[in-house]
Amino acid sequence: MEIRLAKEDEKYGIVDSFISGDKVKVILDDGTEMMCRISGKVMKKFWVKVGDVVLIKPWITGKRGDIIHVYTPSEAQWLKKNGYIKNLKF
Repeated sequence: MEIRLAKEDEKYGIVDSFISGDKVKVILDDGTEMMCRISGKVMKKFWVKVGDVVLIKPWITGKRGDIIHVYTPSEAQWLKKNGYIKNLKF
């Protein structure tokens, strides 16, 4: 099983709430909140729910971003166990 890891400009987060159909509020691993858009590619592959661990690619502004990957519960546990996620509670 190959797990998608964050590149240098990507961040881990957890979905906190839905704002509209494709917009969600995400709490990042460093504790900040970010408004994110669920990209069409992700919508076709994954069902995004509150509490899911996601991979975010921030926009240049830094206050918003795109969800580019949704982790399964077992993948999220592996990320936490191996130290990639430090502060998220799930």
